[in-house]
Amino acid sequence: MNFLKKKTPAKKEKRKKNKLWIGLTILFFIPGNVYIVSCAGKTVEADPSLSQMSEDEAARQKEEEESRLAEKERQEELERQRVLEEERLSEASAEADREMAAAMELFVNEDIYFSKGSYSLSSEAQELLEKKARWLKKNPEISVIIQGHTDEPGTAEYNLAFGARRGGEVKSSLIKMGILPSRLTVVSYGKESPSYKGRNKESKRKNRRVHFVIE
Repeated sequence: MNFLKKKTPAKKEKRKKNKLWIGLTILFFIPGNVYIVSCAGKTVEADPSLSQMSEDEAARQKEEEESRLAEKERQEELERQRVLEEERLSEASAEADREMAAAMELFVNEDIYFSKGSYSLSSEAQELLEKKARWLKKNPEISVIIQGHTDEPGTAEYNLAFGARRGGEVKSSLIKMGILPSRLTVVSYGKESPSYKGRNKESKRKNRRVHFVIE
């Protein structure tokens, strides 16, 4: 009796294909596993050239950072020096201003005095004018008004004329000492603007004067 069924050609073909797929799977699977196992058993070694490059880069970055910090410190020091210099110049300027103010005050407060009925300059007055001339030479930008004054005796017209003569004498002396005439202006007040109101000898002596005003 023939109990076994005959295999059809289609079934035979299908079995061949299955065997082929199994063979291919084994073919690719086994080498892959072998490679993985092989790699897992190996110690990965660092590339010496890459390690050197990393060290060089770290050294370069460190050098750049140190250079940046040094430049920052240099700029901060320059700024500190600039501030100190400004403060020094400011203080020097303020000191110069104080000295100038004191010199100007001294200049205007030292009057030239005259004898009664005279417009001639005494030796003391000449010395004081020489001192004033030296200061005017050091400060060529300054011009002055020379005010002529008298004591009370005499008419207003007479004293105005006399005050002008006293102022003119002072101006002439300063010009001889090297001061430009354009810097000197004479104004006479006669007896109209006394510095002392008293009628005693000392008050009259101090009113016979030339006073300076800085323009």
